[in-house]
Amino acid sequence: MFNSLTGIITGKFPKQLFLDTNGVEWDLCVPDSNLDMIGVVGSEARVFTWLQHTDQLMTLYGFASAEERSVFLDLLKVDGVGPKGAVKIMSSVSSSRLLEVLENGDLEMLEKIPGVGKKTAGKMMLTLKGKLKISESAGTVVRVEAASPYADVVQSLASMGYDKRTVEQKVAQLVEQLGEDAGFASKSQKEREDILFRRAIVELA
Repeated sequence: MFNSLTGIITGKFPKQLFLDTNGVEWDLCVPDSNLDMIGVVGSEARVFTWLQHTDQLMTLYGFASAEERSVFLDLLKVDGVGPKGAVKIMSSVSSSRLLEVLENGDLEMLEKIPGVGKKTAGKMMLTLKGKLKISESAGTVVRVEAASPYADVVQSLASMGYDKRTVEQKVAQLVEQLGEDAGFASKSQKEREDILFRRAIVELA
C-alpha cells in the first residue's frame, strides 16, 4: 500500500519516529539501528514503510532503506518472530552484523542478541543462513538468491580471476540499483546480462 514517505522529521524517540508530510504527521515504529541512519529532527527524510493491519490495530513501520526493510521482512519469515520482535532484534544489532553472524553460523552469538532465545536462534539460522549476503560498500544488505537469473554473469566474471563471493555481492548490488530502472527491466535477458557484465567490470576494476 505504501512504499515510502518523504517529509520532515518532527520527533525521534526509542523505536519511534514522527514524520510530517504536508501537514499530516505520521507515527512510525522504527528500529533504533535505523533511527540514526534516517536523519535529525527538522531535516527532510525518505522513510521506507511496511503496514501491519489487523482487526485490533494498524501500525506503520519505517526503515532507512529498502534493504533494511527487506531484512525486517525476512525476519518475519522466521517462525515465532513477529513485527515487534523483528524491530527489537534490529534495534539491538545492525543488519550487517546480524547477517555476518548468520553467515558465520555463530549460533552462540546469535542467542545473545536481545529478543533472540535459543529456539529462535536455531529457527533464524535454518530460515535465513545463506539467503542474504552483505555488500562491502557501507555494509549494505543485498539479496542473493540461490538460483540467480544472473548466475552466468557471476561465472563469467569469476572465470576472469575475480573472487566469486565479491562478484556475487557486486552483481546483487547492481541488480538492486538497476531494478528501479524501467528501461533495464524492459530489455531482454541477454541485454540485461551484458549491461550487468560491463557495469560489474568497471566497478570491480
